[in-house]
Amino acid sequence: MKVSWDHVYAWRMRRQYLDPRTTQGASAIVGRLCGVQAQVWNAAELAVALRQSTPAPDSVDRDFADRSLMKTWAMRGALHLLPPSQAPAYLSLMETTGFWLKPSWQRVSGVTPRQVDALTEKVAGILDGAVLTRDQLVTRLMADTGFKSMEESLRSGWGQVLKPLAWRGVLCHGAPQGNQITFTSPASQYPTWGTMPAPDEAAPVVISAYLGAYSPATAEVFDRWLSRGSTSKPRLRRWFADIGDKVTEVDVEGRKALMLTEHVDELADIAAWKGLRLLGGFDQYILGPGTTDDVLIPARHRGLVSRAAGWISPIVVVNGRVVGVWQILDQEIVVTAFPGSARMPLKQLEAEALHVARARGLNALSVRITD
Repeated sequence: MKVSWDHVYAWRMRRQYLDPRTTQGASAIVGRLCGVQAQVWNAAELAVALRQSTPAPDSVDRDFADRSLMKTWAMRGALHLLPPSQAPAYLSLMETTGFWLKPSWQRVSGVTPRQVDALTEKVAGILDGAVLTRDQLVTRLMADTGFKSMEESLRSGWGQVLKPLAWRGVLCHGAPQGNQITFTSPASQYPTWGTMPAPDEAAPVVISAYLGAYSPATAEVFDRWLSRGSTSKPRLRRWFADIGDKVTEVDVEGRKALMLTEHVDELADIAAWKGLRLLGGFDQYILGPGTTDDVLIPARHRGLVSRAAGWISPIVVVNGRVVGVWQILDQEIVVTAFPGSARMPLKQLEAEALHVARARGLNALSVRITD
């Protein structure tokens, strides 16, 4: 089947609750998006609220407090919100990357794979039924002389030594205590947390969920989203081969990619989407397919979206494509159009600015367009 990018973007907008928006709460939205990046908490809040027809700025906080959302290191090693019932499948695939087995990682961290295994077992016992700050957790670990050499790495805010523990289902973030992060055991804190599946069992679940939001996509695009391309290529090919006829190949203006067979007719029948959306920083609309997608984001403008230190700018989406970036200065949304882009419709920008304001718990925001 052959389709256009206009069809693809219209379908993604629908599947990602961008048009139409939804009345669902945070956990349902996060589940559909295969997680929401949460390195910056208010970016995750905005990603959810902007997808709600009546924005609820506290939706993420509520669902995190009632334990229908959890925060943990997941895709690409970044912090994400995930529904606890779905998280084990994603984490199982992340563990297959095994980056702590690489000599380069061991040289930098000073930690061996055997020490990671010992740390996994020790932390599982310490966190069972407990919520501890980083300092409290490390202090407990230092009581065992076998972990003394790991103290500096364990206290690092980057959490590189703790990520394998998250992917093994031993550790996740708990509710913060003031400005201090905490860690806890997902099994002891989340009633809907399940057992950790084997990677080959988790793969069809995660791939199907991903294709249900970001189709059409190739195995390589999926792996960039999952692990920055770190999955073993034979394993990745096997995962996709094992899905069989649950996926169908489609041709998008000469690019061949996969989508769930159950969605093919919907994609073929959908009308092109004509409209404008303002989306926040680190939004899944671009993190799903990746910022290197040069149809979604023209390569010459990528530097305005994907910034230094991994920062992803808030974006302006017109007819499904990224055409600019924006920021809030005082009580004003300042929109910067990509050079050479068509003139942006001011009335639609103002309508979106009102939605952003409500999503941020504000009464209103004015709009200013710059080149």
